Amino acid sequence: MTISPDTPAKQARRTGLPLGWLGLLPFALFALLFLILPTMNIVVGAFQTPDGSLTLQNIVNLFQPSILSAYWISIRISFATALLGCVIGFGIAAAVTLGNLPAGLRGPVMTFSGVASNFAGVPLSFAFIATLGRLGLVTVLLREWFGINLYSLGFNLLSFWGLTLVYLFFQIPLMVLIVTPALDGLRREWREASDILGATGAQYWRMVALPILTPTLLGTFALLFANSFGAVATAYALTGSSLSIVPIVLFAQIRGDVLQDPHLGYALAFGMIVVTGIANGLYVWLRAKTERWTV
Repeated sequence: MTISPDTPAKQARRTGLPLGWLGLLPFALFALLFLILPTMNIVVGAFQTPDGSLTLQNIVNLFQPSILSAYWISIRISFATALLGCVIGFGIAAAVTLGNLPAGLRGPVMTFSGVASNFAGVPLSFAFIATLGRLGLVTVLLREWFGINLYSLGFNLLSFWGLTLVYLFFQIPLMVLIVTPALDGLRREWREASDILGATGAQYWRMVALPILTPTLLGTFALLFANSFGAVATAYALTGSSLSIVPIVLFAQIRGDVLQDPHLGYALAFGMIVVTGIANGLYVWLRAKTERWTV
């Protein structure tokens, strides 16, 4: 009688080694080194002095007028980009899922959304400067061909609304990616039942579809808010220090170029963690509420 060698599964059962979890080890290590430990270091540093003593002064310093102004500008930009991203992205997603557009159009739209939602930083800033900057292609064409000078009309790419416009390039596609599965989850039976009962299209959306989609829409709004609030590379590459939003002020503090107070930078980062944590927590909670309608 021959005895077959132990399989990896039998060895795992005998030794108690969870071999099935080994595939997650690289991700867990990456998250530990680049997310968990840096976040813990920021939280601890926000309550320390340069010599390592505990203090609340760093948190108190967040209430300086300049820092409060930076937070307010960041909140306004995040709110504007989240709201516009939700409205425009919802329209695009509804058009490709529920509209009478050609079926082959959905694939390119979703592919572009997947790419554009991750297109940010220096390349995105350069693209907009080359397009809508003072010597950008669209700016020059409008001036030379139609006599329209955008900058004489008050437009400025290096401003609040200019940065908002740039952020929408990745906010809108992210909304499309998130809300499309929710729109696909709207069952045809619900629309048929509303039609049988004599409801109009507007009544169906107001009384059936939108109440079901509201948790997803609000959750996605919170996610887009957090996504915009934490963006730094795009804003810094586009505006430099001309627009004092929280990520730029934080970047300056950590580098020590301005006030040379890294622990104030930790406090700024701690405030950002609180804001984005609340926004992401709302997204997860609202997303869980809407899953019961789409399963």
